[in-house]
Amino acid sequence: MLLGADAARLRSRRHDAAACRPGNRHRSHLPARHLRLRRGRGVALDYSVADRDREPRCDRLFHDVYASDAGESGFRSPAADRYKLTVPAFEAQLDGLWDVEAQLTFDDGGLSYYTVVADRLEAVGRRGYCFVTTDFIGERGFLSPEQIRELDARGHVIGTHSASHPARFSALTTDEMRDEWSGSRMKLEDILGRAVTVGSVPGGYFSTAVAKAAADTGLRTLFTSEPTTKASACEACELIGRFTLRGGHPPEMARRFAASAPWARCGAWVGWNTKALVKPMLGASYARIADWILEPNR
Repeated sequence: MLLGADAARLRSRRHDAAACRPGNRHRSHLPARHLRLRRGRGVALDYSVADRDREPRCDRLFHDVYASDAGESGFRSPAADRYKLTVPAFEAQLDGLWDVEAQLTFDDGGLSYYTVVADRLEAVGRRGYCFVTTDFIGERGFLSPEQIRELDARGHVIGTHSASHPARFSALTTDEMRDEWSGSRMKLEDILGRAVTVGSVPGGYFSTAVAKAAADTGLRTLFTSEPTTKASACEACELIGRFTLRGGHPPEMARRFAASAPWARCGAWVGWNTKALVKPMLGASYARIADWILEPNR
């Protein structure tokens, strides 16, 4: 039996862990103010405690877009290619989103954000979130420093997607996580000449430790891959879930995630949490096995 100080410490640890789970509405650690993200012409909505309590948003997660070859943009592997969309497929998903109040986010920092995505968003007065894997800046298929600066000037939100995109981010040590976040932030800040306080978790490998490391290194908004409309907080860092669009999804999939089709969101949530259970067991085999078997709404 735990008594006195030991019991109090245990309750405190449970409280902190619960507060850092995506989807948990507890916000005792979140500053009672708008966590404002840089605004440009038509850029993404501000996130605040009041707004999230009043109107949950169903934010979308995209990766790369390509014209004829999936290797044109971003990481080149079978696992990465399954998340890429052709230009017509991407445009079909966007057709159902122009009147939806949701953020459009793009992971990895592939070249297609500059060559395809940005113009299409701007044509209808929208801006997106571009999360950059900074070790690959300037490499084939990835954004250059000049392109990142231009996108920032055009009002798109530039954030970190870690430095090296570790295969299993949540398996890193705390120091390694901090190095990934801080190294990536510093590189982007050198390019942009200003603070970068928003990021997204690579590979969907989220944990309380991941969020705390992000908060420790100055991130104030962290997007996860959990399909939830409920924001939460870990220390001073707001956690925001997203609904993933990938190759093979029907053209109306993005629209299905809207409030008018809650069963699609439920299916995505069940699939994501099922995969979260099997990822540690499958290890490196996960991308070859579970991603096909457990993907919902195909």
